[in-house]
Amino acid sequence: MRTTKRFTPSLLDRYRRLGRGRGVFGDYIPWHRVSRNDPASQGRSHLQQGTERQHELLSDHEWVALLFISMLPNQFDIREQYPLSQMNAPHELRAYRAEIDPVPFPGTLELAQALKIKHPKTTEEKRSDHWVMTTDFLIALREDTGPTELLAIAVKTTEDLEHQRTCQMLTIEKKYWESRNVPWLLITPTLYCQRVGINLRMQMPWMLGDSAPEADRLLARDLIKNYPRRSLTFYLQQLEERLSNMDRGQRAFWQGVRRGEIPMNLSRGWRPHQPVELLTPKQFLEQNPIASRRSAWI
Repeated sequence: MRTTKRFTPSLLDRYRRLGRGRGVFGDYIPWHRVSRNDPASQGRSHLQQGTERQHELLSDHEWVALLFISMLPNQFDIREQYPLSQMNAPHELRAYRAEIDPVPFPGTLELAQALKIKHPKTTEEKRSDHWVMTTDFLIALREDTGPTELLAIAVKTTEDLEHQRTCQMLTIEKKYWESRNVPWLLITPTLYCQRVGINLRMQMPWMLGDSAPEADRLLARDLIKNYPRRSLTFYLQQLEERLSNMDRGQRAFWQGVRRGEIPMNLSRGWRPHQPVELLTPKQFLEQNPIASRRSAWI
């Protein structure tokens, strides 16, 4: 949505008073929001319902990235539009692990100075303030028997990377997370098949809808095992007949895909009469640049 509002020091002060960028799980408030009271993003914005709250996305590319993130089996919290600390501050993992030493890590001001990059500012009449830089996604990951870890993700277009100033800001962001030993990925549309992104967006209502019972997902998996390379129409019709509900069948099938229980080739065409092709687990993982930890360069 387009507005005439622009970022000013007063607006940044207001964001801080509102508690933006703080909290975890359902209590987290993104620093940038899809709101009439916020300056407009350059692309299309999206509101996507998640498990515990609504995610606020500033572009189509962020929307696709969120769907890739939702396919990670060990993710348990997603914080989008996450603000980076300007000053030296404790590690972001302390939000989940209170036992971590509160020793400070460098903020964006110190890092910009060390990199000899001018830190961004915003002005308002005679007042100026340092801009609050953000990471598009900060993901919390946890294996069954392991500690919580973080993964930071920036989402940009190829055109974005043609601008020197954008690359400078990404350099500071990358260094911020490297100093904290947090993996950082730069995701661009060149890292994945565009048809995969389109298919994820088309099936999103079922992939991220109400959770399908495990028995329903098992039924969908067994159908494909017993009747290989049939059309998507065939599988969905069979699920509708056995579950007495097409929506329930759609959720069973597509949530099985999201979880990797049905390792489907997502680069298939959109036509439902085309056969469903299964991949090896490794090939299925490689469709997702975040799961396979691919990253663009700056």
